[in-house]
Amino acid sequence: MNYNLDKDRIPQHIAIIMDGNGRWATERGKERSAGHQAGVETVRRITSECVRLGVKYLTLYTFSTENWNRPADEISALMGLVLTSLEDEIFMKHNVRFRVIGDTKRLPDDVQKKLQQTEVNTAGNSAMTLVVALSYSSRWEITNAVKEIVAEGMEPKDITEETITQHLTTNFMPDPDLLIRTGGELRISNYLLWQIAYSELYFCDTYWPDFSEEDLHKAIASYQNRQRRFGKTEAQVENEK
Repeated sequence: MNYNLDKDRIPQHIAIIMDGNGRWATERGKERSAGHQAGVETVRRITSECVRLGVKYLTLYTFSTENWNRPADEISALMGLVLTSLEDEIFMKHNVRFRVIGDTKRLPDDVQKKLQQTEVNTAGNSAMTLVVALSYSSRWEITNAVKEIVAEGMEPKDITEETITQHLTTNFMPDPDLLIRTGGELRISNYLLWQIAYSELYFCDTYWPDFSEEDLHKAIASYQNRQRRFGKTEAQVENEK
């Protein structure tokens, strides 16, 4: 289906909760790790399409702090996938910069080193920034920001929303315009809670391994059919055009 996307209204920043890998695998009689492997292929396809469309930031919820409670073998498989996926030439092929957010100190040493190496190797790329939220949770991030502000000895009267924003791990990019969650669940799951205050939300039943370029276009079309008011009335927004 052709959704006739308005190229002038492509979201600058898309955030995705990539849900459904495990269920995708289970329904096919496979190990959950097979679903994560299939999900990596989807990441490659969607990253390429976002670059083609002109998206500037794509943030993917890869592994939450709560995911540390999963079975050890699944965590090990996920960490292995992180390493192998970072070997992909997609970053250089599509001029994509790589960034990571989260409590990365909890990750295995080899994963930490590979993440740092990939960030350095892609620092000069400019078409799009792919941000991976790894060992991340929004409550962890906000708590960490508060600790930093307190440690700096800032007076309460001097603390503003911008102060907190600048102490978040996402301070290098704009807030998401569009948040997509696959897999049929209707919740945010501790993801970018501060940043999505005025993001448009899109939920779909499709498991992440099956999420296609057409599904992405459908989500963006839904976004483009909405009026973003940021607390203003519809008339106010119309008058500002």
